[in-house]
Amino acid sequence: MVELALHILDIAENAVRAAAKTVFIDIAEDRMNDRLAIEIRDDGTGMDEATLKKAMDPFYTSKKVRRIGLGLPMLAEAAKRTGGSFVLESQEGVGTRVAVEFRLGHLDRQPLGDLTGALIAMIAGNAGVNFVCRHECEGDAFVLDTREIRSEIGDIPINHPEVLKFIREHIMEGLKGIGTEAK
Repeated sequence: MVELALHILDIAENAVRAAAKTVFIDIAEDRMNDRLAIEIRDDGTGMDEATLKKAMDPFYTSKKVRRIGLGLPMLAEAAKRTGGSFVLESQEGVGTRVAVEFRLGHLDRQPLGDLTGALIAMIAGNAGVNFVCRHECEGDAFVLDTREIRSEIGDIPINHPEVLKFIREHIMEGLKGIGTEAK
């Protein structure tokens, strides 16, 4: 994958397939310490120990549409190339946590990319799932919480085109306000 937003989307889709009701995405850009940290947590079914070990094997996937599962191994390798780290934790019946850290200024670090597009794709394609995204950059933070949006829109579906348009504008304005590299 050419940008980190696509990795985030892939992991969120895994969470949805694992029956997550809420997916938490935390992104922290720390220029002073040359650090980009991304953590995705969910409250899905989680994985047993055997599946957790297989999850890092590029030739294993639980998806029925393809026979290889390169997402997590590629993300782990991308972090390693920048001197960063990768952690995958999961507990059956509790959920899964993926935490990855990069050296922010490293030449080989993939750009964060179109975070707005990834978030809109998550929301549009998974109307029954809540997404909470917090993006922090240099002490400023932007938070998108679909639970709050749902409480405001009442019976209107969250994936209604006008709601998605509002969310897109809200995300773009929020990310611009914190000076992040994301679109």
